[in-house]
Amino acid sequence: LALFSLVACVAFADEAITEEEGVLVLTEKNFDSALQANKYILALAPEYAKAAQQLKEKNSEIKLAKVDATVEGKLAEKYGVQGYPTIKFFKEQTPIEYSGGRTADTIISWLEKKLGPPTQRLDSVDAAQKFINDKEITVIGFFKDTTSDSAKSYEDAAFSKLEDIPCGMADSADIMAEFKVDQDTVMLFKKTDGARIPYTGPFTADEVAKFVKNNKLPLINEFTQETAGDIFGGDVKKHLLVFLKKSDEAQFSNIMDQLKAPAEQFKGKALFIYVDIGVEDNERILEFFGLKKEDCPAVRFIALDEDMVKYKPEFTDITADNLAQFVQSVLDGKLKPHLMSQEVPADWDKEPVKVLVGKNFNEVARDKTKNVLVEFYAPWCGHCKQLAPIWDKLGEEYKNHENIVIAKMDSTANEVEDVKVQSFPTIKFFPANSDEIIDYEGDRTLEGFKKFLESGGKQVKDAGAESQDDKKKEEL
Repeated sequence: LALFSLVACVAFADEAITEEEGVLVLTEKNFDSALQANKYILALAPEYAKAAQQLKEKNSEIKLAKVDATVEGKLAEKYGVQGYPTIKFFKEQTPIEYSGGRTADTIISWLEKKLGPPTQRLDSVDAAQKFINDKEITVIGFFKDTTSDSAKSYEDAAFSKLEDIPCGMADSADIMAEFKVDQDTVMLFKKTDGARIPYTGPFTADEVAKFVKNNKLPLINEFTQETAGDIFGGDVKKHLLVFLKKSDEAQFSNIMDQLKAPAEQFKGKALFIYVDIGVEDNERILEFFGLKKEDCPAVRFIALDEDMVKYKPEFTDITADNLAQFVQSVLDGKLKPHLMSQEVPADWDKEPVKVLVGKNFNEVARDKTKNVLVEFYAPWCGHCKQLAPIWDKLGEEYKNHENIVIAKMDSTANEVEDVKVQSFPTIKFFPANSDEIIDYEGDRTLEGFKKFLESGGKQVKDAGAESQDDKKKEEL
């Protein structure tokens, strides 16, 4: 098996295949020969190396590989790589989309289920205990008849919906007695806190998977690159976030104590998450919520099932009562969303491209006497930086026009109700005498923008230019 990771990676031919920490390094010259030499390859990256070493120690046929798609562009194009990391599993040279987690345990579990039975048969108490102790999260199905419809549904869930979680199957009376099970039961085990959470039906693949996914996370979760998939991929789409410095042990311990009761109270309704502001990779999250390190500790709430609607509490004192009241008010719909805005710059209309913020957006963009084209950008966005000189030229073209306005807004610091920005740059047109908002999907060229404006907001393709579909946007 070869595990193929496109962490900005992809490639293979007659070139020698080298290894980095047990991970095959592939190029366009050795990619095909690697696929031929290994029945199974998964292409992936930090936890991938750990998984590669564990597979190597087990003498597994599965190999992990990585390809730098920024260098091996032809391979990236061949396998449809659009963003990074992209992960593909090659089973006997046939690519399969990888849908598992990003930790060594979840990678190995997903891979092994693709090769063998979806559940591991446990025939003794010792085998069951070892199975539980070997991994952080495990699931065992206890069934008196492992050929029953309930047992088959559990196996279906294990194979197709719980691919990155080790799942066992037991029908021994001794094992059932040891775990105090007297009926068909699926039990989730958490090694960290020793939790054992039983489920006794209904036994459909969807319901079993829902039970596991809703219970495998702890009451209070730290946001990391490894946990992000579980946090955002679960059924609970309402999240309370606390931004704090984990290295401040006294503060951290106190806040964790305050989180416990409300986290238990709203289990299944809202996830409780803390974000360590001492981690450099989390600075973008602070920015997304309009926070600076000096504002922390701070609390925010986000509803992901409603286009990422954010809420800000009125309190600063983080107590269990304050947190519970805040979450309840959001769930009850009693709190208005929090929209970020900078102050209106004194010279916002000095240049041909007008500068918008949350506080002057409606006044300018929704002016019924004007046709307004707005770029929603992020200061760090490379695609936005490439567009900037074109946008400035467009502003020059229309600086004296009686009813066309060219504008821009930093969407990392400003938000507007009913205008959703999920990638950068996003360009929207606000036509005169209308409440309509038109997404610009044409070519990002001066000529493309001019044709769009002169046509009154109709999409006109600029022949020979790069289409919007061919461009990559940078996600929030």
